[in-house]
Amino acid sequence: MEEREAVARLKRGDIGGLEALVRAYQVQAIRSAVLITQDRALAEDIVQAAFLRAYERIAQFDAARPFGPWFLRSVVNDAVKAARRGQRLVSLEGKRGGEASLADALAEPGPGPAERVEAAETREEMREALGQLPPAQRAAIVMRYYLDMSEGEMAQEMDVPTGTVKWRLHAARKRLRALWTPETKQDTSQ
Repeated sequence: MEEREAVARLKRGDIGGLEALVRAYQVQAIRSAVLITQDRALAEDIVQAAFLRAYERIAQFDAARPFGPWFLRSVVNDAVKAARRGQRLVSLEGKRGGEASLADALAEPGPGPAERVEAAETREEMREALGQLPPAQRAAIVMRYYLDMSEGEMAQEMDVPTGTVKWRLHAARKRLRALWTPETKQDTSQ
């Protein structure tokens, strides 16, 4: 089912349209929320609530626009709010209570074992560095580099001036560089 058809079904009150939208956006939404909150269970709760809210507020949605950015903005905003509240913080040490780590959640089938181990280490290092950023900067990095949004789109979605988006990205990249230099990686591996 096409996205526009799914939205039209929802607008008519047919909840069946939601299934196609969940299939289309659930993985991307959860990954975005995990990157911001650093907590998979919390991210899943945020996404589930966002889908329910989208269903309840679909009448407010402009069907001429794409559903994805509208929905993902809601997920990112909720994830930032949750991260700011400090709910269910995850330690930087990795797994908690049998939960999969972010590296596990983002893992994709890769070439060989050596490359997969190196990629997993890199994802873990990035997750740790990302976790040390303030929620607004984490959201900026996720929106720009994971959701591939332009600075203008980010400003519109976050309802802030473009200069604020640029500053958040600059500050986040600067902090990530400081946290993720070869010297830092050597210090942590000894």
